[in-house]
Amino acid sequence: MIVTPLFEGMDQVFLEVAQALLPLLIFFGVFQVLFLKLPRVYVINLVRGILIAALGMALFLQGVNVAFLPAGRAIGEAVTAFGHLWLLIPFGFLLGFLATYAEPAVRVLGYQVEESSSGYIKESLIVYSLSVAVAISVALGMARLVYGIPLLSIIIPGYLLVIVLLLFTDQDFVGIAFDSGGVATGPMAVTFLLSLAVGVAAGIEGRNPVVDGFGLIALIALAPILSVLALGILYRRTRGEET
Repeated sequence: MIVTPLFEGMDQVFLEVAQALLPLLIFFGVFQVLFLKLPRVYVINLVRGILIAALGMALFLQGVNVAFLPAGRAIGEAVTAFGHLWLLIPFGFLLGFLATYAEPAVRVLGYQVEESSSGYIKESLIVYSLSVAVAISVALGMARLVYGIPLLSIIIPGYLLVIVLLLFTDQDFVGIAFDSGGVATGPMAVTFLLSLAVGVAAGIEGRNPVVDGFGLIALIALAPILSVLALGILYRRTRGEET
C-alpha cells in the first residue's frame, strides 16, 4: 500500500478552495458597495468567517485525499479478498448507516426541518430515517456488485415509486424528501462510500470499476426521497386518525 504524505498537494488544495470562494467574495463585495452597506464590524467578522471556512475546506479536502479515498478503496479491496462476498451486503448496510449518521449536512437538514415545523417533525426522526435509508441503498449497491444487477433495473423502478408516493404523502414532506436526496450525498458518502464501491468493483473478478463501481451515489440520492415520502404517508394517516 502506498502511503501518501500528509501535506502532499496541499498547495493545490488551497488554490482550488481560493478559486471556489473568490467569486462569492467578489459577489458580496459588489452588493456591499452598491446595496447592502453593512457596518464595518459586520464585514470584518464576515471576512474572518470566510477565511476560517476556507481553512476548514482546505483541511477537509486534504484529509479526503490522503485518508478517506485511499482508505475506502483499500477496505473495499480487502473485503472482497476475504472470499465471502455476501458479507459485503451487511457490511455496506453498517457503513452506510454510520456515514450518513456522521454527515453534518444531514444534521443541519434535521435541525432546519424541526425548527421550521415548530417541532412537528423531529430532527432525530429525519436523521435516523435518512441513515437507515442510505444504509439500505448501500447494501443494495453492494448486492448489485456481488450479483451483477444492472443499475437501471433499480433506478427506474425506484423513481417510478417516487412518483406514486407523491400522490399519497403529506405535502409538507415533498420538498423535504427531494432535499434529503441531495443532503445525503454529502462529503461522507461521496468520498468514502463511493471509493469503497470502486474498491469492491476492482476486487471482484469480472467487474469493471468504471462501469460497476459508480452508480452508488445515485442509489444513495434515491433512498432518502423514498424514506421521507413514506414518512409523510405515515404522518398523513396519523393526522387523519386524529381528526
